[in-house]
Amino acid sequence: MTALTLSTSSAATVRADAVVVGVAKGAKGVVVAPGAEAVDKAFGGKLAAVLETLGASGAEGEVTKLPAADGLKAPVVLAAGLGEAPGKDEAYDTEALRRAAGSAARALTGTKKAAFALPVEDAEAAAAVSEGALLGAYSFTAYRSNGNGAKGGKKDDAKSAPLAEVALLGGKPRDKEFKAAAERAQALTAEINRARDLINMPPNALDPKTFAAEAQAAAKEFGLKVEVLDEKALKKGGYGGLLGVGQGAETPPRLVRIAYTHPKADKTLALVGKGITYDSGGISLKPAGHNETMKCDMSGAAAVFAAVVAAARLGLQVNVTGWLALAENMPSGSATRPGDVLTMYSGKTVEVLNTDAEGRLVLADALTRASEETPDAIVDVATLTGAMVLALGNRTFGIMANDDAFRTSIHEIAEEVGEQSWPMPMPSELRKGMDSPVADIANMGERMGGGLVAGLFLKEFIGEGITWAHLDIAGPAFHEGAPWGYTPKGGTGSAVRTLVRLAERTAAGDLG
Repeated sequence: MTALTLSTSSAATVRADAVVVGVAKGAKGVVVAPGAEAVDKAFGGKLAAVLETLGASGAEGEVTKLPAADGLKAPVVLAAGLGEAPGKDEAYDTEALRRAAGSAARALTGTKKAAFALPVEDAEAAAAVSEGALLGAYSFTAYRSNGNGAKGGKKDDAKSAPLAEVALLGGKPRDKEFKAAAERAQALTAEINRARDLINMPPNALDPKTFAAEAQAAAKEFGLKVEVLDEKALKKGGYGGLLGVGQGAETPPRLVRIAYTHPKADKTLALVGKGITYDSGGISLKPAGHNETMKCDMSGAAAVFAAVVAAARLGLQVNVTGWLALAENMPSGSATRPGDVLTMYSGKTVEVLNTDAEGRLVLADALTRASEETPDAIVDVATLTGAMVLALGNRTFGIMANDDAFRTSIHEIAEEVGEQSWPMPMPSELRKGMDSPVADIANMGERMGGGLVAGLFLKEFIGEGITWAHLDIAGPAFHEGAPWGYTPKGGTGSAVRTLVRLAERTAAGDLG
């Protein structure tokens, strides 16, 4: 993990390998952001002009490196674009700070220590810069050799190693709010990066059994309660959804319950995650070109797992129970066939029309089981439908719920923490399309509005009177393009920040 320290040193005198400053797009050109005054002074007040000469504009995502001027201890200055400059007496947007810090951290790969002199007027801004830098410094290298033919994961050479240390200038290490913001950022980003690691693991290394073992190890480390239902327990309990999806694979499914409890908590959140460690589509095999990234189909379970551990690390006064519905969806002689009928844990029967609509089947069992504990609210997270990606694109997740106010709250929370989301409807007329002539419900309905149909299916398995929301993170969970901001190529850890802030809000009594 990249280290984080708060520093009161000047950007001119701090000992580091690079100093990061912010620049923005002003009405008349590049504007140097607050925090960079000492660096600008070293350039004779002409830092903006020098940057413009080098082609910088202050646009978001832009990074410009230049040799430091005389009078600066750091040998390199890195200017990170913040986008449009705010108006007078307005602060820089926290997400702009987060993304600029992430872009800078990525650009400083191979650097031992960087001092971040971005605008940190308050603890909230300090938290955003800290989060962006720590997330931007992420790298997944577990399966790279050292270039000498050695087996197993080895450390990359120094030039490709992640930024080792972030010194946050203006961070006020003796201020309680700044100190708490830094500690929260470290715990939160560590868990987001845990989720990213799990998502990036190859499917031959992470199956339901090894995922469950990861949860057990974390539970032991952080004092959590964990229960793992193996295939025998699932069969005895009648978990037809999990068993039906997993019966074609050599590694059988698992249902993991991992719980954090606080002695003074009076609210309980249940988080349910789709954990398909590899999704071939089953007998309804995915077409060519759609299999290569299907190791990411457990991103929902990774997010739930990380959020529960983060709640424990932060000591939140709320009970958070995570349910990881883990299975591998494979085609074989024993696999579920289109047309089969499964009896779910709830007792409902489901006609399987498409074995590639498997996520809703494992979630259904986990949602029913979570409902039995009558939590105050249930939130499920899943890379559930391609239809949601078509509707909202690759960076935005959809939110559905059986309570409009709860859906609105989660949307506001997601926006607050910098995760793009959008509330989606649950049109009742789409339910009829899932009527089955042989079972209580089919796992497929109308093709148009398929993401909404999936939400309506899940709603059938929520206990009566329980507030519930569904996050379809199929778009932002796995990034196939070039890295941007603090978002890496591969697993992103989507929804972890939203879930953790939801837990914080619940602990504070802000959700009623």
